[in-house]
Amino acid sequence: MRRFRVGVQLHLQATTIDELRTAARAADGLGVDSIWVWDHFFPLYGDPDAAHFEAYTVLAALAVDTERARLGALVTCNSYRNPNLLADMARTIDHISHGRFTLGIGSGWFERDHTEYGFAFGTAGERLEALGCDLPIIAERLAALNPPPVGPLPILVGGSGEKVTLRLVARFADGWNAFGPPEGYARKNAILDQHCAEVGRDPRSIERTVALQPSEVADAADFVEAGATHLIVMVGHPFDLTPVATLLAAADA
Repeated sequence: MRRFRVGVQLHLQATTIDELRTAARAADGLGVDSIWVWDHFFPLYGDPDAAHFEAYTVLAALAVDTERARLGALVTCNSYRNPNLLADMARTIDHISHGRFTLGIGSGWFERDHTEYGFAFGTAGERLEALGCDLPIIAERLAALNPPPVGPLPILVGGSGEKVTLRLVARFADGWNAFGPPEGYARKNAILDQHCAEVGRDPRSIERTVALQPSEVADAADFVEAGATHLIVMVGHPFDLTPVATLLAAADA
């Protein structure tokens, strides 16, 4: 049994669809527990006008291409899709993947996505308020869809805001994602436990994931000590999966 789960996030910039699909198949073949993409419309680093693809249509393709790993966006921007539609899209990909979809979601932060695609950017507080309103709508739509999801279709919320985001995780989510360093992650993890106690939630019911740069793989033990149960390596083109293989070896040791 693995000491922790291992995932990979494949960046949708400066690449091709064929390269993305090949990388996902390779990661699935390595035995990763999860494969993720991000949810943006433009590159986040390097050439700001490099090639880029949309998350959910890519995820539908990867659902066909892969057989083992769970799939999702790390994380979906709540601003970009009607919550009822998003639930239906997630359910449909869950069927395509035979029950392997996780709905990762957050309030969003990348202003260029919003302005160039015509979504209201507003303030961070307004985006968090919208997320809090939309999470129960998503859950209600998932429960009403016919046919329902094949798998459990867990909801993962990404973010580290101590007063609002982590409280939303405690109320609505099956998983939580944040970033390092390990000491910061440990502090946020403890605050999430406190929010769980306030709402009468068993903190062990929430999966704790952390997104790592390839250089942070060497600190895997520290992240596990900090409370992470699922470590996800962020990889850009040309999709070198060596750090992922290293993390898998550590998890299986």
